[in-house]
Amino acid sequence: MKRLRSLVFGPVLLLSYSLAAMAQDEPLSLERAIELALAHDPRIEQKEAFVRQAEGLLQEAEGSGGWRYSIDSFLAIANGVDGGFYEGGESSCSSNCRPRDDVYDLDDGLSLWGGLSFSIVKPLATFGRLENYQEAAQHNILIKRQDVALQRDEVGLQVVRAYWGYLTARDSRLLLVDARTRVEGALATVEEWLQEGSGDASQSDKFALQSGLGLIENFLAEATSLEQIAMAGLQLLTGRDELIELADRRLRPLELPSENLDDWIDLALENRPEFRQVEAGLAARRALVEATRADKKPIVFAGVAGSAAYAPDRDTLDNPYIFDPFNHAALSPLVGMRWEFEADAQPGRVVQAQAELDALVHQASFARAGIPFQVQEQYHTMVAKYKATESMRNSSRAARRWMIASYSDFEAGLEDAKDIIDALQVYVLSYAEYLRAVNDFNYQVSKLQSVSGVFQ
Repeated sequence: MKRLRSLVFGPVLLLSYSLAAMAQDEPLSLERAIELALAHDPRIEQKEAFVRQAEGLLQEAEGSGGWRYSIDSFLAIANGVDGGFYEGGESSCSSNCRPRDDVYDLDDGLSLWGGLSFSIVKPLATFGRLENYQEAAQHNILIKRQDVALQRDEVGLQVVRAYWGYLTARDSRLLLVDARTRVEGALATVEEWLQEGSGDASQSDKFALQSGLGLIENFLAEATSLEQIAMAGLQLLTGRDELIELADRRLRPLELPSENLDDWIDLALENRPEFRQVEAGLAARRALVEATRADKKPIVFAGVAGSAAYAPDRDTLDNPYIFDPFNHAALSPLVGMRWEFEADAQPGRVVQAQAELDALVHQASFARAGIPFQVQEQYHTMVAKYKATESMRNSSRAARRWMIASYSDFEAGLEDAKDIIDALQVYVLSYAEYLRAVNDFNYQVSKLQSVSGVFQ
């Protein structure tokens, strides 16, 4: 039986381990990078903790309408007392009765003194105070949950920027490496011609190529640095320590979204977390205004209260007209009302709460107008970047043909080294600008999805 288990489960376990290793080595796509970042980023966990805090506030508001317990107990020392109420310790007298006055004498020694008082009450009516606080707490949870959504969008956009930024820097580095190789080849040819005294080359050609090579080395160092920074950013966001292989082999522009501007605005009005936040905020603020107004009303409650005390070395005073704090027991159901109202300060609190509500109403009005403008701005920026990628693609292709033709003419002795530098410079600048345009366009696509509320 054991052998059968090993024969059956051994290959299964081996296959599972192999699949796990393959999953770790699998090239990282943008979608997978965003997924890892959303599961790893502590800023999202921080926002989720604020959601739990808001849920705790709701629990507190709901619990405020339940039973309330109050218990006080103590253990102290009192002077001992023997005898009755009257002078000399007599329990009764018929004439010339004088109450005893030896309260501070210690002739009868000391006594332990223990006491307990408690109350168990439940609010019956708060006249809207608790109900409005509970409603405000419920809407506060919605606000905090939208904060989580906004933070997820922010993290996702950071991954997008790092992902496309890395590809842009890497392709720029490869471009500069190719350019350096061509300049080094041309420089070697010029130096060989100068040594042999053959070919149409001069010292100025050599210096021009050396100058161009120095510039390329400078730009190459910068591109390498940006590539390393982008990779470090991806590692930080995705929670990985090793170098990450990306699924995209080179930087390519995304497809231009098919939705028109009106479609994007409709999506934003329907899906933006800020709208849900504003609506929840308005409802919460209205509830707080009503709760503040209810503060001037009483709280009616019912329950049971009692107290007890015991001093073993003191005689009990069993007189219904005189309360004995040292030896007694009391318990009774009760119905009561507590009313705390600051006549001069409470109206000011209502004014403050109403002013905050008015400010939020104005903010909501601006959001309804501002968010469609934000979508328009992002849409037109995206379209402009798309057109830039098309124009710079054509420009870089033409510049590359110019560079190749100039290099061939130089080797044939038909052009000077300066012509190679000029063509190479235009090619590098145009292709680098193309890469930058593609990077910007790809990011703007995600940004447009974000401002329309459909990125995640």
